[in-house]
Amino acid sequence: MIRFLLVGLLFYIGYRLIISLTSAKKTPTKPAESRDPGEETFRDPVCGVYVSAEDAVIGRHDGQRHYFCSMNCLEKYREQLDHSSPS
Repeated sequence: MIRFLLVGLLFYIGYRLIISLTSAKKTPTKPAESRDPGEETFRDPVCGVYVSAEDAVIGRHDGQRHYFCSMNCLEKYREQLDHSSPS
């Protein structure tokens, strides 16, 4: 019974490999979004990703704006501030 399962698994892997090698790579149908080369970007202080002001989640701390790639990064930043502030 185990031999039958192993042989079936090997055939399936071989089939998928052959299909992936013989199928043509699909090219994107629409061009990638082009950004304005002069558009200002900001580095997320948590994960280091660069985001534009238009796409960023903005948080404030001590009167300064901080730009984040997502709400998760903003929440992590706030947690870091809570843990680092003296009680």
